[in-house]
Amino acid sequence: MDQDEDWDSPSDIQYQPQREYVPQQQYRQTRPANPDDLLVDIDSQFAGLIIGKGGSVIKGLRKETGAFISVLDSDSYGLKTVKISGNQKARDHALKLVNDIVDANNPEKIKQKLQQESEQAPVQSTFNWDELMKEEAENLKQRLAALPPIVKNFYKEHPEVTRMTDQEVEDFRMSKNNIMIKYIEENNDKPIPKPVLKFSHAFEDYPDILEEIQKQKFEVPSPVQCQTWPVIMSGHDLIAIAQTGTGKTLAFLLPAFIHIDFQPTPRSERKGPSILVLAPTRELVLQIESEVKKYSYKGIKAMSIYGGASSGKQKEVLRKGVEIVIATPGRLNDFVGSGAIDLSDVTFLILDEADRMLDLGFEPQIRVSLLRVRPDRQTIMTSATWPPGVKRLAKSYTTNPIQVMVGSLDLTTVNTVKQDILIMDEEEKEVWLDDFLKSCSADDKIIIFVNRKVTVDQLSSDLCMKGYIVESIHGGREQCDREMALESLRNGEVNILIATDVASRGIDINDITVVINYDFTKDIEEYVHRVGRTGRAGKTGLAITLMTRRDWGKAKDLVEVMEKSGQDVPPELQEMASRYEAKKERDRAEGGDRPFRGGRGGGRGFSRGDGGFSGNRRNNY
Repeated sequence: MDQDEDWDSPSDIQYQPQREYVPQQQYRQTRPANPDDLLVDIDSQFAGLIIGKGGSVIKGLRKETGAFISVLDSDSYGLKTVKISGNQKARDHALKLVNDIVDANNPEKIKQKLQQESEQAPVQSTFNWDELMKEEAENLKQRLAALPPIVKNFYKEHPEVTRMTDQEVEDFRMSKNNIMIKYIEENNDKPIPKPVLKFSHAFEDYPDILEEIQKQKFEVPSPVQCQTWPVIMSGHDLIAIAQTGTGKTLAFLLPAFIHIDFQPTPRSERKGPSILVLAPTRELVLQIESEVKKYSYKGIKAMSIYGGASSGKQKEVLRKGVEIVIATPGRLNDFVGSGAIDLSDVTFLILDEADRMLDLGFEPQIRVSLLRVRPDRQTIMTSATWPPGVKRLAKSYTTNPIQVMVGSLDLTTVNTVKQDILIMDEEEKEVWLDDFLKSCSADDKIIIFVNRKVTVDQLSSDLCMKGYIVESIHGGREQCDREMALESLRNGEVNILIATDVASRGIDINDITVVINYDFTKDIEEYVHRVGRTGRAGKTGLAITLMTRRDWGKAKDLVEVMEKSGQDVPPELQEMASRYEAKKERDRAEGGDRPFRGGRGGGRGFSRGDGGFSGNRRNNY
């Protein structure tokens, strides 16, 4: 994530890119190119702690030690590099403070320290862990007994589904983008619900739901809906792994309506919402709220809670009573802490785009807020990927879940999007963009992605000066302006939107025809999500990526993604990837164990002197 962005983090919690904790401390000294500099590789999960909110921590470290300290990207996956410059005393002092920060936040180090202290301390008594766990289980049992009951199973298998043979079920799953389903616990041999083939198979007993589906003029369920509806409506916890734009929102939304309606406790007697949806960004929260409001099911009310909007107005709506709350973790955490929301009656929890919430450092807020939700609720998690951090979250917050995976766990883009890669110099981009936009039709809707807020503003101004009607969104704009910009694109008032990655996930505009990556993404995951803004709802789309020689470190990952989604990979991109890998190997051989840092100053990028590309390649569209 570009640290220049605003992702609704609360002021008292620093941004921390979340990854799975590793069993050893992930930092090591390396040999710098400049002998006066010290380079320390740290696991990327600690980078946010060293930087601090708004750079507060790293500024304090510089001031205290007299050393110049910076955090740089590393070419080794999962690592960042702390560069320390200055005299020997300043460098040593800074290194100690950096190591102290890492050690203080590394669970394995904390565990080792506690074990050492325990071994050194005199043994006064034997602690009975079995007794403690037994007592904890009894306390949980008593707590649950005091709560009103929950009903989770609302599913009755349709006779047509029952008659499907195992082979027919397997063939159907394969035909629906290779649906894979299993219990997370490998030793669980309970039956797994068969998929449904049509809406009536899932909702025949709920005619009001079927009527709402018919109003939306859907023809058939999406692959993820075919399999998740029977799982959720049978009362199972669920982990749904599928790319964005595959119908995951409706997959949990329709069962949520039924769950609200058929609980033993009347809606009028519930102290707060019954359904809680947590999502990583304001835009995704608003998109889910918009999706809920398309359906008029028995007067169920939904509201969104997010930063950047009036908390007073949001609290006022809460006091009037709603059944569904869709929230960003930061604002929800604030409301929980102030007592503005009561989560004790939440019986159905959705963690939407869990991987993105972890990437944005929201795990602490999630854990604090969910302490107020009853532990026997039904929990649904959705994610586009299945990294270790999401596995850890699933283990903490789900009970014996079923995992439904649509497609591959590998990062892939949808095959309805044609991906074109153009390699050019930075100064050529603006001319190319002008030429391309002139060739577009009035019916095209285009999103132009850049990496920084300042680029959004500059490019918007330049295009307006040339007579184009554009809108823009980034984390520095007021929320009302961001919402207005998206609405203008939806309703056709403008057909060009310039955005940072604040819009790469969760923005559901089905008629985007072109995505342009004006700047290449910071990582390949964001490339996949940017491309996923077009080619939605069965339509085709075009994604054009402008690469410069500075981006050659991402070429290998891009080649792999394109190959997996059946795209034609340009020979220039293949050659770029090969040359980068060869250059890395040469630098490693010359510099010992130090990871190669291509493109970081000193002309170490992809240079024409190495036989690089001239940047004159152009495609006609």
